[in-house]
Amino acid sequence: MTAHRSTIRRAAAVAAAATAAVVLAACGGGADTGSGHNGHNASASASAGASASAPAKQGGHNAADVTFAQGMIPHHRQAVEMADLAETRAGSADVKKLAAEIKKAQDPEIKTLSGWLTSWGEDVPKEGGGGGHAGHSMSGMMTAEEMTELEKASGKAFDTAFLDMMVKHHEGAVDMARTEQADGSYQPAKDMAGDIITSQSAEITRMNELLGKD
Repeated sequence: MTAHRSTIRRAAAVAAAATAAVVLAACGGGADTGSGHNGHNASASASAGASASAPAKQGGHNAADVTFAQGMIPHHRQAVEMADLAETRAGSADVKKLAAEIKKAQDPEIKTLSGWLTSWGEDVPKEGGGGGHAGHSMSGMMTAEEMTELEKASGKAFDTAFLDMMVKHHEGAVDMARTEQADGSYQPAKDMAGDIITSQSAEITRMNELLGKD
């Protein structure tokens, strides 16, 4: 009787061990398979997400945006240089006020344009390059001779020369801004171009009025 009970217990223990082994194997296999499959899906999803976002970043700007920024920086710098001269040479309070407004508007834009070029990995025009090679391709830029003429003038002669030159300068900037709006793809640059068209067109009207042309 005792021997018979021992045999039954051993058989039950063996059966339980076998059942546990099967269960563990099934769980382990399922976990491995699930982990591998889920991991693959996660990797595939991450790769798909990266691929989807990459073109958006690369397509944020185009060559027209770079040309606009690289051209407008020296163009603005020259306008600021002309405005600086007005502080001590202008005879008219209206001309001095206009010059101050031009400087206040264009200085921050130079910084913004420079920041865009840096973020795009493009060259920022060097200081003092406005009258160099870069200036030849931009409409409205003053020549070195014209800048010298302006520096030597004072009083009413300065006012007239400044207004005549700045009208030409602004007209060039408006042309560049219109090209950016037509050909650019970077929305902040297109928005700045719109602001330049609006503000500088209004200043052209003011300057022509001061010159007695309107």
